[in-house]
Amino acid sequence: MTFPWSRALPAALGLLAVLAPVAQARAEGVVDRVARSGQLVLIGDPGLAPMLSRDAQGQPQGYGVEVARRVAAELSAAVGRPVTLRFEPVTDPAALGQRIAQGKADLACGVPFSWERDMTVDYSLPIGLSGLRLLAPAGRFDGAPEALAGRSIGVVRDSLAETELRGMQPAARAVAFANLPAAVSALQAGRVEGVIGDSSLLAGLVRAQGATGLALTPEDPFERYAVACLVPENDSAFRNLVNLAIARFLQNYLDGQPEAVAAIDRWLGPGSALQLPQERIRTYFETVLLGVEAIRPLPEPAPSGRPAP
Repeated sequence: MTFPWSRALPAALGLLAVLAPVAQARAEGVVDRVARSGQLVLIGDPGLAPMLSRDAQGQPQGYGVEVARRVAAELSAAVGRPVTLRFEPVTDPAALGQRIAQGKADLACGVPFSWERDMTVDYSLPIGLSGLRLLAPAGRFDGAPEALAGRSIGVVRDSLAETELRGMQPAARAVAFANLPAAVSALQAGRVEGVIGDSSLLAGLVRAQGATGLALTPEDPFERYAVACLVPENDSAFRNLVNLAIARFLQNYLDGQPEAVAAIDRWLGPGSALQLPQERIRTYFETVLLGVEAIRPLPEPAPSGRPAP
């Protein structure tokens, strides 16, 4: 039996060989670089709400940005100086891992796990759960792979969605695009009959574009996966701080901390594009935190320096 990820290993190992000299030359880790510069560089596609988008003033926003801000705060406490989050847009999905592996960026949040990408960068604790679904005009498809035979289906080039489509319905006509917004635009223009991609991002694009008459199928995704943050390979000092920041954020949500609940629900919960019930969010966060130590805030010391009674 051949697994989809096994076909990607030769290409991944080739990329690893190319990037190895870059990684060796980059002796300075992210924590050291942030301590020197006071900046944490976040990259991502600003057209992919709810993970990442821009507000009316052009500033980055989204669930991925909320996570990155908490990473910046964790770094600030670790290095003992203010840390500014600097955002650089990257619309090519393949470039995300390359820029981080080359030391040109520090963090990318809201990225699906990929064995190929894991060969050259590391992943943080998961920050969410998503899956692959089909976006198309309501009633056109029922979500069954059989119905995709002979139909033109948009996918992001070299993505998990492209691999999944070819595996579950080889007779479909896969039409590759540079990114998900381009694929959705082609759907709205009638150049493809549907788009397979990350269901969270597809829902965010539909809401952001004010599109009507579109539906996501099937109810249970073709494939489920965790989304997390990309960090440089083998930089454990930085990865530890990223994981600590994520664990605090998720734990604060579980503990009902108002700021964390409001920040996460804005992008994932009731009233958001995803409309996820709070209980479903809580259940997933509890699952993520099962493998790590629970983080509980300590009481503030008394003014005299003695422990509070």
